[in-house]
Amino acid sequence: MSGVTNSRLDRLLANLGYGSRKEVQAIIAGGDVVLDGAPIRRIDAKVPLTPDLPTRLLIEGRPVDPPPPLTLILHKPLGAVCSHREPGRSVYELFPRRWRARQPVLSSVGRLDGDTSGLLLFTDDGGLLHRIISPKKHVAKRYHVTLARPLEGHEGALFAEGTLMLDGEEKPLAPAILEPLGANLAWLTITEGRYHQVRRMFAAVGNHVEALHRDRVGGFDLPADLEPGRYRIIGESELAAVFSAPATT
Repeated sequence: MSGVTNSRLDRLLANLGYGSRKEVQAIIAGGDVVLDGAPIRRIDAKVPLTPDLPTRLLIEGRPVDPPPPLTLILHKPLGAVCSHREPGRSVYELFPRRWRARQPVLSSVGRLDGDTSGLLLFTDDGGLLHRIISPKKHVAKRYHVTLARPLEGHEGALFAEGTLMLDGEEKPLAPAILEPLGANLAWLTITEGRYHQVRRMFAAVGNHVEALHRDRVGGFDLPADLEPGRYRIIGESELAAVFSAPATT
């Protein structure tokens, strides 16, 4: 197994959030951790951190959670918030409770406010997180926008110019793509992630966003079969789509 990293069993389980070192040592001593069909009772046993580990290692009869790096997508429902400082149900409450104790921590890749639904990525890979949110990478995010008033026709050209200044800021926005879908409906694709950016862009042209839903990050689309509040782990091939060019609408 050349090149495979090994981890001490009690440290691995504690870092995955199954309990303190003392608590997971008790679980191991009780014979409730099984590797390849055989119980492991030594707390200092070395476990290979291979991609197939969840199919080989059971804890209390269930597959162990994937070790880092872990990346997943969530179909964020309305009302859930990403910041611990905001009132409301946290998006982290949608995951298994033990995931909040994982080390390294699982963090959202950017944020969606409580009134915005849609695709939200999470990862414990700090380097990956910064690659996605870095303005230098120009990873696009597409939103479906429902407006209070009809579009007037000039918004698309203004957003595309890269000259729009938001109230209270000193740097113009990067060019954005507006695709009208109807009088009050549109797709808006942006490459930045400023505070409430989409809502503030439409406020700057005298309109108001009534509903906002993100369906795409880079070239990765929110799966049609992923219901609000549901999540799933994604692998390298799906993750690569985040950095690829999105399909044309």
